[in-house]
Amino acid sequence: MTTEAASTNLALWNTLRRLPFGNWLFTQALCFKAPYFRSVHPLIQELRPGLCRVTAPNRRSVHNHLGTYHAIASCNMAELAGGMMTDATIPATHRWIPVGMTVEYKSKATTGVTAVAHLDPIPEFGDDPTELVVPVDVLDADANAFVTARITMHVSRKR
Repeated sequence: MTTEAASTNLALWNTLRRLPFGNWLFTQALCFKAPYFRSVHPLIQELRPGLCRVTAPNRRSVHNHLGTYHAIASCNMAELAGGMMTDATIPATHRWIPVGMTVEYKSKATTGVTAVAHLDPIPEFGDDPTELVVPVDVLDADANAFVTARITMHVSRKR
Protein backbone atom coordinates (compact mmCIF):
# COMPACT_ATOMS: atom_id res chain seq x y z
CA MET A 1 0.00 0.00 0.00
CA THR A 2 1.40 3.38 -0.89
CA THR A 3 1.35 6.33 1.46
CA GLU A 4 -1.24 8.08 -0.74
CA ALA A 5 -3.62 5.12 -0.31
CA ALA A 6 -3.05 4.82 3.43
CA SER A 7 -5.69 5.71 5.97
CA THR A 8 -5.29 8.93 7.92
CA ASN A 9 -4.48 6.90 11.03
CA LEU A 10 -1.78 4.88 9.28
CA ALA A 11 -0.24 8.02 7.78
CA LEU A 12 -0.18 9.63 11.23
CA TRP A 13 1.32 6.47 12.76
CA ASN A 14 4.05 6.37 10.10
CA THR A 15 4.94 9.99 10.94
CA LEU A 16 4.79 9.78 14.73
CA ARG A 17 6.47 6.40 15.20
CA ARG A 18 9.80 7.92 14.12
CA LEU A 19 9.67 10.44 16.97
CA PRO A 20 10.66 9.82 20.58
CA PHE A 21 7.50 8.65 22.35
CA GLY A 22 5.70 8.76 18.99
CA ASN A 23 3.76 5.56 19.61
CA TRP A 24 2.66 6.96 22.98
CA LEU A 25 1.48 10.20 21.31
CA PHE A 26 -0.39 8.24 18.66
CA THR A 27 -2.06 6.02 21.25
CA GLN A 28 -3.07 9.04 23.34
CA ALA A 29 -4.65 10.69 20.28
CA LEU A 30 -6.52 7.47 19.52
CA CYS A 31 -7.78 7.25 23.10
CA PHE A 32 -8.92 10.86 22.93
CA LYS A 33 -11.00 9.97 19.86
CA ALA A 34 -12.30 6.72 21.42
CA PRO A 35 -12.02 7.29 25.21
CA TYR A 36 -13.20 3.85 26.33
CA PHE A 37 -9.94 2.30 25.11
CA ARG A 38 -8.09 4.38 27.70
CA SER A 39 -9.49 2.10 30.43
CA VAL A 40 -6.90 -0.60 29.62
CA HIS A 41 -3.93 1.81 29.34
CA PRO A 42 -2.93 0.60 25.85
CA LEU A 43 0.22 1.35 23.89
CA ILE A 44 0.32 0.60 20.19
CA GLN A 45 3.66 -1.03 19.43
CA GLU A 46 3.28 -1.92 15.75
CA LEU A 47 0.83 -0.94 13.03
CA ARG A 48 0.90 -1.79 9.35
CA PRO A 49 -1.45 -3.30 6.79
CA GLY A 50 -2.32 -6.77 8.05
CA LEU A 51 -0.88 -6.33 11.56
CA CYS A 52 -1.46 -4.42 14.78
CA ARG A 53 0.23 -5.17 18.09
CA VAL A 54 -0.96 -3.40 21.25
CA THR A 55 0.38 -3.85 24.79
CA ALA A 56 -1.20 -3.01 28.14
CA PRO A 57 0.16 -3.29 31.66
CA ASN A 58 -1.28 -5.44 34.41
CA ARG A 59 -2.98 -2.88 36.63
CA ARG A 60 -5.51 -3.25 39.38
CA SER A 61 -8.01 -1.28 37.28
CA VAL A 62 -8.23 -4.14 34.75
CA HIS A 63 -8.52 -6.93 37.33
CA ASN A 64 -11.63 -8.97 38.01
CA HIS A 65 -12.64 -10.21 41.46
CA LEU A 66 -10.09 -13.05 41.13
CA GLY A 67 -7.18 -10.64 40.62
CA THR A 68 -6.67 -11.70 36.99
CA TYR A 69 -6.98 -9.74 33.76
CA HIS A 70 -10.69 -9.05 33.25
CA ALA A 71 -12.45 -10.74 30.32
CA ILE A 72 -13.99 -7.52 29.06
CA ALA A 73 -10.67 -5.68 29.32
CA SER A 74 -9.31 -8.45 27.07
CA CYS A 75 -12.17 -7.82 24.63
CA ASN A 76 -11.34 -4.11 24.71
CA MET A 77 -7.73 -4.91 23.78
CA ALA A 78 -8.92 -7.22 20.99
CA GLU A 79 -11.26 -4.61 19.55
CA LEU A 80 -8.55 -1.95 19.64
CA ALA A 81 -6.01 -4.15 17.85
CA GLY A 82 -8.56 -5.48 15.36
CA GLY A 83 -9.98 -2.07 14.57
CA MET A 84 -6.62 -0.39 14.07
CA MET A 85 -5.37 -3.29 11.93
CA THR A 86 -8.51 -3.06 9.79
CA ASP A 87 -8.13 0.70 9.45
CA ALA A 88 -4.50 0.29 8.38
CA THR A 89 -5.36 -2.49 5.92
CA ILE A 90 -8.36 -1.26 3.95
CA PRO A 91 -7.95 1.39 1.23
CA ALA A 92 -8.54 5.03 2.19
CA THR A 93 -11.61 4.92 -0.07
CA HIS A 94 -13.30 2.48 2.32
CA ARG A 95 -14.71 2.54 5.84
CA TRP A 96 -15.30 -0.15 8.44
CA ILE A 97 -17.39 -0.86 11.50
CA PRO A 98 -17.36 -3.88 13.83
CA VAL A 99 -20.62 -5.81 13.60
CA GLY A 100 -19.85 -8.86 15.71
CA MET A 101 -17.28 -10.55 17.89
CA THR A 102 -16.84 -14.09 19.13
CA VAL A 103 -14.50 -14.65 22.03
CA GLU A 104 -12.94 -17.68 23.68
CA TYR A 105 -11.55 -17.37 27.18
CA LYS A 106 -8.88 -20.06 27.35
CA SER A 107 -7.13 -19.32 30.63
CA LYS A 108 -6.40 -16.63 33.18
CA ALA A 109 -3.72 -13.97 32.89
CA THR A 110 -1.97 -12.26 35.77
CA THR A 111 0.56 -10.29 33.69
CA GLY A 112 0.58 -7.41 31.27
CA VAL A 113 -0.96 -8.37 27.94
CA THR A 114 -0.39 -8.01 24.21
CA ALA A 115 -3.19 -8.08 21.65
CA VAL A 116 -2.16 -9.08 18.14
CA ALA A 117 -4.46 -8.72 15.14
CA HIS A 118 -2.97 -10.41 12.10
CA LEU A 119 -4.49 -10.85 8.66
CA ASP A 120 -2.68 -12.92 6.05
CA PRO A 121 -3.29 -12.84 3.17
CA ILE A 122 -4.77 -9.37 2.86
CA PRO A 123 -7.92 -9.55 0.73
CA GLU A 124 -8.82 -7.22 -2.12
CA PHE A 125 -11.52 -4.65 -1.41
CA GLY A 126 -13.81 -3.65 -4.25
CA ASP A 127 -17.00 -1.67 -4.69
CA ASP A 128 -19.25 -4.22 -3.00
CA PRO A 129 -19.55 -4.25 0.81
CA THR A 130 -17.88 -7.21 2.46
CA GLU A 131 -17.57 -8.85 5.86
CA LEU A 132 -13.97 -9.18 7.02
CA VAL A 133 -13.27 -11.55 9.92
CA VAL A 134 -10.26 -10.32 11.88
CA PRO A 135 -8.51 -12.83 14.17
CA VAL A 136 -7.02 -11.42 17.36
CA ASP A 137 -5.01 -13.19 20.04
CA VAL A 138 -4.60 -11.65 23.48
CA LEU A 139 -1.34 -12.96 24.93
CA ASP A 140 0.08 -13.02 28.44
CA ALA A 141 3.73 -12.20 29.18
CA ASP A 142 4.75 -15.76 28.23
CA ALA A 143 3.11 -15.33 24.78
CA ASN A 144 0.28 -17.75 25.64
CA ALA A 145 -3.03 -16.82 24.02
CA PHE A 146 -5.38 -16.63 27.00
CA VAL A 147 -8.13 -15.02 24.91
CA THR A 148 -8.86 -15.41 21.21
CA ALA A 149 -11.36 -13.28 19.34
CA ARG A 150 -12.80 -13.17 15.85
CA ILE A 151 -14.15 -9.72 15.05
CA THR A 152 -16.43 -9.31 12.04
CA MET A 153 -15.91 -5.97 10.34
CA HIS A 154 -18.34 -4.61 7.77
CA VAL A 155 -16.20 -2.94 5.10
CA SER A 156 -17.73 -0.72 2.42
CA ARG A 157 -16.84 2.17 0.14
CA LYS A 158 -17.12 5.63 1.65
CA ARG A 159 -20.06 7.65 0.36
